[in-house]
Amino acid sequence: MEIEKTPLEGCFVLKPKVFNDDRGSFFESFNLKTFKRVTGLEIDFVQDNQSISSKGVLRGLHFQKGDYAQAKLVRVTKGRVLDVAVDLRKDSPSFGNYFSIELNDQNNYQLFIPREFAHGFVVLSNEAVFNYKCDNFYNKDSESGIRYDDPDLNINWNLDTENILLSEKDIILPFFKDLF
Repeated sequence: MEIEKTPLEGCFVLKPKVFNDDRGSFFESFNLKTFKRVTGLEIDFVQDNQSISSKGVLRGLHFQKGDYAQAKLVRVTKGRVLDVAVDLRKDSPSFGNYFSIELNDQNNYQLFIPREFAHGFVVLSNEAVFNYKCDNFYNKDSESGIRYDDPDLNINWNLDTENILLSEKDIILPFFKDLF
């Protein structure tokens, strides 16, 4: 497995080595020893989640606050998404910056998103199955988010806004400047 740094400190792209033959394919999706050795980070995933969404569905930008902040390891097992992480750490040189990457069932890339980051994705294929591991349990009272179309973040979602489908909860999320 290859692990690459992104422009956001503590955020990494994991690229597995895929073995293909006439039976299909195999790859190791996560190895704690390799992850610790390359990143220097300690991680203990305690919750796995999955969502299934259709083309144009945008989920995010979400995060958990305080004691319930979550680091995530995300991947797509079917379809294609544009995945986005936003650095919310006020003392970080990349505070308010974002990183985006296409995750799909062909490249099998994963994105590790540290605590104190907002996260979201938009589905680019007809359907996508999105999986993520979290290092902390979900707590409804600690959930928060930022509008996907925040003008200060200026995220390019690679999809026309008229084709984006949002939940009612995501439509009313605050802007970045209103959180800090």
